[in-house]
Formats: sequence, structure tokens, C-alpha cells
Amino acid sequence: MNFPERVARAFEAQGLLANLEPALTVRVGQVHMAKEVARTIDEGGVLAVEAGTGVGKTFAYLVPALLSGKRTLLSTATKTLQDQLYNRDIPRLLTALKVPVRVALLKGRSSYLCLQRLGEARQHLNAQDFCQHADLAQVEIWAMATRSGDLSELGSLDENSPVLPLVTSTRENCLGSTCPQAGSCHINQARRTAKAADIVVINHHLFFADLHVRESGVAELLPTVSTVVFDEAHQLNDVGIQFLARQWSTHQVEVLCRELEHQGPLLAMGSTSWRAVVFDIVHAVAALRGVVGETVEGRLPWSTQAPLGLSASGWNQCLMALHSSLRAAIGVLSQLQDHEGAAHALRLRVVSLFEDVSAFSEPADPGVVRWLEIGKSVRLLQSPLHIADALRPLLLGTDTGLDRLQPSWVFTSATLGHDATLAWFITSCGLTNARVLRVDSPFDYAAQAVLYVPTHFPRPSDPMHSECVAMLAAQGAEILGGRTLVLTTSLRAMCSIGEALRQHFTEGSRIDVLVQGELSKRELTDRFCRAPREGTRGNVLVASASFWEGIDVPGDALQMVVIDKLPFAPPDDPLVEARSRALKLIGKNPFQHLHVPHAAVALKQGAGRLIRSETDRGVLLICDSRLVQNGYGRKIMAALPPMRRAMSQEQFLEALTKITKTSTTNPDLP
Repeated sequence: MNFPERVARAFEAQGLLANLEPALTVRVGQVHMAKEVARTIDEGGVLAVEAGTGVGKTFAYLVPALLSGKRTLLSTATKTLQDQLYNRDIPRLLTALKVPVRVALLKGRSSYLCLQRLGEARQHLNAQDFCQHADLAQVEIWAMATRSGDLSELGSLDENSPVLPLVTSTRENCLGSTCPQAGSCHINQARRTAKAADIVVINHHLFFADLHVRESGVAELLPTVSTVVFDEAHQLNDVGIQFLARQWSTHQVEVLCRELEHQGPLLAMGSTSWRAVVFDIVHAVAALRGVVGETVEGRLPWSTQAPLGLSASGWNQCLMALHSSLRAAIGVLSQLQDHEGAAHALRLRVVSLFEDVSAFSEPADPGVVRWLEIGKSVRLLQSPLHIADALRPLLLGTDTGLDRLQPSWVFTSATLGHDATLAWFITSCGLTNARVLRVDSPFDYAAQAVLYVPTHFPRPSDPMHSECVAMLAAQGAEILGGRTLVLTTSLRAMCSIGEALRQHFTEGSRIDVLVQGELSKRELTDRFCRAPREGTRGNVLVASASFWEGIDVPGDALQMVVIDKLPFAPPDDPLVEARSRALKLIGKNPFQHLHVPHAAVALKQGAGRLIRSETDRGVLLICDSRLVQNGYGRKIMAALPPMRRAMSQEQFLEALTKITKTSTTNPDLP
């Protein structure tokens, strides 16, 4: 029996997974995906799998990985999903499969408690802020019991607490081997455990951050693994570009200057002219801001010479002055015989900034885009158009250190494209030799969901559009008693729709309106999910950005998803503009090959919030008539699950009324 067949056996009614769930439902799509993953692990190569919601893709890649006996790196989109894999999914499967596998969890530096900084934290607290003192006390009590130092164990601590930066380290302030707590360091322990494990669970941010700085231990792991799996792979390009981009800001330089001033006595040991060196840096960055002047906040495209609208000679003169002053600061710090202490750490920061300024003092390489962001500070950014060039050496095994072993690569997500070839994803990641597999969702969307696109609505550009969205959403939410998620394509629309809904649902109403940003994402999601169980008031949640994916609300708590308009990428985004130019150069239409695929994938993600299990029932309301009236809209709609269509507002309201009269767990709902 070959390996793919052995994996398929595990999913059979009397297979190994029956130890986990005696009444196991065999899903044909899940078994097919698991066999293809097993084949890739066994034979090598690259596999890209789009597995629709409900396929069970997590088990479809975990079972082959665990049964293979080969060393595997699992990367997922967020730390929350990491914790789910490590704490729930993998332990359950290890029990069922009865395989002796060592598993480790590895996150970035900011996820772990720094014992040294914890000991110093109280002296940095605001004496008047009792919340900070309470948060720190909570961390101090937990620190005495934790073995991992993973801050996710502190579920009650706000993820935005100002105490967290005080009790975690950065590359800049870590003391390394000279730290008095080096022997007990949680980060070092996590990395040692990962090096000894068979399965290591990381996240995409850590993967690309490590490719960039080679600091967290992932680069050391890669040459030793046989298989790499990326779950939620549709996020890879955005995450990768974030870390492969180069950037620095005037604020960053100003902070560094304050630190140099603070270290005055130390610097005086290296040079009597250190004050002049710091003054030159301050003067250079002030001159740079002066060249930008009163330019309106926002983004400035960057031509070959300078950002658009700025004096090229003045701009480049300021960059060179900053470049020279930073070089002088490095010279002062290099004279200090301090190879591991404060001066050494400060020198590394100055060198890093010097290298960034140097990069922007030279013409940009082909295949990258530069721009300026102007706000409270001036930020210079340079980014690749995609991650293909960064991934290709890894996939081909030609990256330094990887030529000893070429791993098998698996990329999977519920949404990887809008066509059979998954071209949108394959091209951006450089997976030209990948095998492509699409596994349809097992859900009966025609029976479980209704799609309504109101054709009488104003165009999305009309000032009245958001108000019309809010009023129709309010009608539906009244019928359902809340249970509604409104997803918007912009923060402006989110605020407008949220305000209109609150004016409709006054204090005397039985429905509360929740708006993203007013509470943390976790608190908003928990409150939204609790409402039907508590049976008091209903909720309408209005959100943008991160709520288009990563929120899972199965059952009665969510019965209507409202999307205000097609989620096209902002046309003035520098990356979008640069990608459009690159497509034109090779004779392709940017709208058809960039904007439409991006909108289709994003819309699939948003629509995917509605039906999360075989018993869910719901209505999807997309308030953009272009979806049915334009040719490109119909292409985008073809990428959505095959839901029944409501052709009028009356049919839309009737579908909602039927849901309220029949439990969403009733499979016989018409």
C-alpha cells in the first residue's frame, strides 16, 4: 500500500480517525485533498489547493503530515490560528493516529515575555494610570507559573495594553547572551524546542520576517524540513510584501537622535565632537521635512529622481546629508570598545538606518515601487510587486543552505483565485510548476443560502449609497432580531453605515449596533456570538478590513451578511499602480488581470462568513448592481458559491422571514 492510499484509509469509516469521532462523516473532497497532499509529501514538488469552506482542509493536510514521519513546517495566517493548530487540532489527531510526534510552537519575539524587561517594567509605568499597574500585576503573577512565556496564555489581557511593549523585547533592545536572564529566556527556549521537534507550527509573518532578517530561527529550520505547508495561503503575498519591503521614517530618525542625546556621556568617550554629529543628523532630517513642506497628507508616487512634485536636487541633497551624518555617528560608536553592551546595540540601530537611507539614495531596482507617505512624519517605502522572486529560490532549492534538501511545498486556502488555474495566486507567488487542485465545498448552497443584489440601488459612487445600504440592512436585521454582519470596503462607509443604523435602532430598540474599532476584534466577535444564546438583545456588527476573513460564526448567531460594494483595490495604491503598469508593459489589461481577480477573491472571503456548517441557513446581500449588470461583475459573481437568487426586495425579505420561522439547524428548510 503506497502512502497516499494509507492516508486515505485513515479517513474511512473504520479508519484511524474513527478513534477521534466514531460517527465520522467521510467527505470525498477531504479524502481527495489528503491523498494529493500525501502524494506531494511522498514525491516532492509544489501543490496549490483551493479547498472550499467545509471541506476540512486542516485535517486533509495534518493527517498526511503526521503519518509521513517526516519533519514538517506548518505556517498559518495568524497567531490565533497557530494556537488552534497547536492546542486543539494536532493533539486530537495525535491521539487518534497514535503516532509519536514531537510538536513545537514558534512565534515572533513580541509574543513572548522578556524576564529582564519585566523586572524593569515598573519604573517605566505611568504612576497615575491604575489600569497599567493592574495589567502589569496580572503579568507578574502569570510569569511565576508560565512555562512557555507565550503571552497568548493571558487571554484576559487586552492585546493593545500599553504594558505589553514594556514586558517584551525587540531586536534593538534585546541584550542577547549578556542578558542576566539568558538561561531562562522564553524565546531561546522556544527556538531550542523547535529545533528538536518533528512538526513546527509558525505563522506567515514569522516566516517572511525571518527571510528578511534571519533572526528568529526559521532560516535554521528550513534546511532540515521535508515538507512546508502554508494554510490560509491567500494572505502570503500581502504578508510577504510587508516584510520584504524597505522603509524608514523621519520619526524613526528623531527617536534615534533622542537616544543618542540620552547616551551623551557614553558617546563622549568615543569623540569630543559627538554633539556636532547628533546636531547634523537632526538638521538633515529637519531639512528633509522642509523639502516636503506643506504637502497634503497622503501618498506621493516616486519617480526615478524624487517623489512627485518635490525638488529632485533639494530632495537628494537632504538624503546625502543624512547619509553622511549617520556615517559619522557610526564612526563615533565604532571607537567605543563595547562589543555587546549599550553602545554596540546603538551602533547596530544606526547601521541599520544608514543602510536603509543608502538604499533610498540610489535608483530603485527594477521590479520594485517606491513612494512617500506624508502624515505626522514622512515615511519612505520601497516594496517588491510580489513575493515570487523571494519564494522561487526556496521552491527550487537554490537558496543558500537549502541546496542540501528540497522540501515538498503545499499551499492551501478556501480562496486562491477566481478561475480553474488559480492564476491570481500562482503568478503572485511564482508557483509556475505547481500542481493545482480545486476541491468544492460540500455545502448545499442552493438549499442553504440566498443571494440578493438590489438593482434599484444608487451606484456605489453616489453619496446616498451608504444610507440605502444601512436602511435595507436594518429591514433585514429587524426580521432576524439582529444576527447581521455588515462588511464595508472602506472605513468611511463603515462609519456612515454604522451611524445610520444607530439612528434607526435607537436606545429603545431590541437591537444593538456594534462598530469595528470601538472594542477589540475578539470582544466584538464574542459579544456578537453571545447575543442569541443570552436571548436579550440582537446585534448588528458593522466592520471593514480584518472582518472580511478570520471570523467564524456558525449556527444561528449569523444569518445575514451584507456587503456594501465590490471590494476593488484602491486605484491610487502605489503597489496597485505599479502592478498595473507592469501588466501594460507585457500587453495585458490591468483591470481584467489584476482588479477583477482581486475583487473576486476578496468577495469570496467576505461571502464565506455566511455559511460555516452543513446546517447553517442565511442570506447574502450585496448592494452593488454592477455584480449583475456589468460583464466583469458577472465574472466575479461566477466565483461565488451557487446560491439561490432573490430577484426582488420582496423575495429577499420573504427569505429572511422563512429563516425566522424555521430553525437554521433544520436541514429541510426550503
